[in-house]
Amino acid sequence: MCQGVNPETNQEQIAPRGMRYQIAIVGRRNVGKSSLLNMLVGQHVAIVSDIKGTTTDAVAKAYELLPLGPVTFFDTAGIDDVGKLGEQRVKATNHVLYRADIALLITDDQGLNDDEFALIEKMTALNLPFLTVFNKVDICMPKAEDISFCRQKKLPFIAVSAIKELGSKELKRIVTELIPESLKIPPPLAADLYREGEHILCVVPIDTAAPKGRLILPQVQVLREALDNNCIATVVKESQLTQVLSLLASPPALIISDAQVIKQVDSLVPDTIALTTFSTLFARFKGDLAPMVEGANALDSLHDGCKILICEACSHNLQIDDIGRVKLPNWIRHFSGKEITFDVFSGHDFPENLEEYSLVVHCGACMFNRTEMLRRIRECQRRNVPITNYGIAISKLQGVLPRIIEPLIKALR
Repeated sequence: MCQGVNPETNQEQIAPRGMRYQIAIVGRRNVGKSSLLNMLVGQHVAIVSDIKGTTTDAVAKAYELLPLGPVTFFDTAGIDDVGKLGEQRVKATNHVLYRADIALLITDDQGLNDDEFALIEKMTALNLPFLTVFNKVDICMPKAEDISFCRQKKLPFIAVSAIKELGSKELKRIVTELIPESLKIPPPLAADLYREGEHILCVVPIDTAAPKGRLILPQVQVLREALDNNCIATVVKESQLTQVLSLLASPPALIISDAQVIKQVDSLVPDTIALTTFSTLFARFKGDLAPMVEGANALDSLHDGCKILICEACSHNLQIDDIGRVKLPNWIRHFSGKEITFDVFSGHDFPENLEEYSLVVHCGACMFNRTEMLRRIRECQRRNVPITNYGIAISKLQGVLPRIIEPLIKALR
């Protein structure tokens, strides 16, 4: 059991956290979750104790799990924690499960009991792949009835001893195989919208919200993907767009704009040039484009008293022209002409009272893994609450959505 490793400052976290596979380590208190984490990463990053409840908040450890790639292991509080504080710890564990790509369900010499069975039911409902890890085989081997249960339910399992470091290599092998193939090959960002050797143009405004001395992650990822695919990529501000287009011998294959200036860019770019936004690309890359586009249509039917949920994947200082908290609400109120109220949730918090909202407007989710964003979309669909994202909503509000999604629709044909 452990405390104290901050995933934001961990020097081993080289890959963006949204590009890492998220692996939750869950189970009862004192089954050896933290010892297992130490064994997996080959370091004593987690405090191990016989005292129940040593692990409080979920603790993350970035790691390169080859040949899979960058992952983040989450050591969590015991699912059998008790008391008011224990309830909060269990709730935090459930939040980790919600965004996990896979889970390791750890049990010990006590075997599977009601706590494990309830957790298995929860993970099955989430469609979350998981591996049952029978720990402490140095004390006793797994119970025959537990092995029979796993085989009957076709649940993968392994027996290890984290303290004695037995089974580490085989555990890592199974973990790499447990990641769904659909997650190993994510959708392209924009690579299917141009061919090798073609030219794309990225329009990047520099305003008060732009980070000093660097580009934001979606812009960086689009540029890196272009380089990986031998595409020529140029970055300009919106004020330079007309000049750059006039200098080009041939028009670019694609222009990708920040959504906040899409109305201006649309007016400057001929209809013969494909145009989209970074946020629209991320709606597909991190989630599912179709429901996001459909969700934007809810903006047409707002009425007085509607509540809209704004979701930000990352926390940041409020800016005077903040996109999620200032610009979008103002644009939506102007578009609808109605009295609308807005709630804002940041990070991994997501409300349980979704039915209170007429619409969820999510950021591009560059700091989330795809699994978490997909689960949010599916949860909104399950509760019949429309969901869209910043860029698609802005394109809808500015009257350019059909043009913005056309390149991605063409790519499906």
